[in-house]
Amino acid sequence: MRAVLTVVGKDQVGILAKVANQCAQFNANITEVTQTVLQDLFCMIMLIDISAINCELTQLVSTMAELGERSGLSIHVMHEDIFNSMHRI
Repeated sequence: MRAVLTVVGKDQVGILAKVANQCAQFNANITEVTQTVLQDLFCMIMLIDISAINCELTQLVSTMAELGERSGLSIHVMHEDIFNSMHRI
């Protein structure tokens, strides 16, 4: 099972480290990552393997959202099946 994790917000030091550390805490493996900075706007998309996470997906989703709030970022986690359904014609 995989999930799509997105991060958007004002660029600052340590965003990738914070998100990666939180993924490691939940045993979510980052399999792909792409990021860019557009002027001062940080944008990142991660594909994470959630097949071995040590919590419910809902807990991972809420914890990442809380991390985003504390950091002034928008962080969303969505199961791959939902993501694919939303983007299928």
